[in-house]
Amino acid sequence: MDGPGRPRLASLSDFQFGAVATETVEDALLHLAQQNEQAMQEAAGRMGSFRETRIVEFVFLLSEQWCLEKSVSYQAVEILERFMVKQAENICRQATIQLRDKTEPQNWRALKEQLYNKFILRLMSCVQLASKLSFHYKALGYLHTKEELLESELDVLKSLNFQINLPTPLAYVEMLLEVLGYNGCLVPATQLHATCLTLLDLVYLLREPVYESLLRASIENSTPSQLQGEKFVSVKEDFMLLAVGIIAASAFIQNHECWSQVVGHLQSITGIALESIAAFSYAILTHSVGASTPGPQQPVPPHLAARALRSAASSNT
Repeated sequence: MDGPGRPRLASLSDFQFGAVATETVEDALLHLAQQNEQAMQEAAGRMGSFRETRIVEFVFLLSEQWCLEKSVSYQAVEILERFMVKQAENICRQATIQLRDKTEPQNWRALKEQLYNKFILRLMSCVQLASKLSFHYKALGYLHTKEELLESELDVLKSLNFQINLPTPLAYVEMLLEVLGYNGCLVPATQLHATCLTLLDLVYLLREPVYESLLRASIENSTPSQLQGEKFVSVKEDFMLLAVGIIAASAFIQNHECWSQVVGHLQSITGIALESIAAFSYAILTHSVGASTPGPQQPVPPHLAARALRSAASSNT
């Protein structure tokens, strides 16, 4: 129970579906789809390397302690991911220039230690930027002055060219739930929403195992090659695919008899193949509740559940 004076987190019952005109929903969904396509095209080999379980858990706990909205947690993770990738790219770029010009190399150990020592500060700055709210400057035993936090926040903003209003998987989930409501989905959107939040948290915390199992299933091989892993990066950055997988898995948990209808709607809305939705929902269910592939009412045979992703993780032959 929250103590006296502790701010109240927005409850799930506060979230409303069906309150926006269909034209607005259609425009917003199209915009999200375009952003998702661009993000997939720009995905680099190092994307995802800073979404490790411990980092994500730290952000989630910090956001919970500061009573921030759930969406802030996901956006903070995405801001931190992009910022740290930029930092790593800058270090590699400097090394390449120095090797080319044969200049005296910098002390890379010192640069690594500098990144390490400032990581918690950077993480807190990313949460602060995502929240857009004022909060305490002392948390979980890490103490920084206001000036240090403001300087760090400015470093993150400059590194990302002030582009921090990043789309998150939660935005895709909630937009698709809105559309499902208009399309006459048998499972109420508000009922799916709560389960979707739980599963999305779990996928963020177990990101590597979930996507590794999805990759192995898509190529029908337990030992993917490096090239196959690199080609699979675009799948790992596909928030629309993640959203339909989350919703499909939630629908199976809430009412498995309606699973086929929900998946059919998701396929119609997004154009994502039924096999891809089945494959992702299977991976999520396996790592969450240990469920088997959705039952005989599924729209595709079990042995085809992963094949739609094969083109993204094709072999190097």
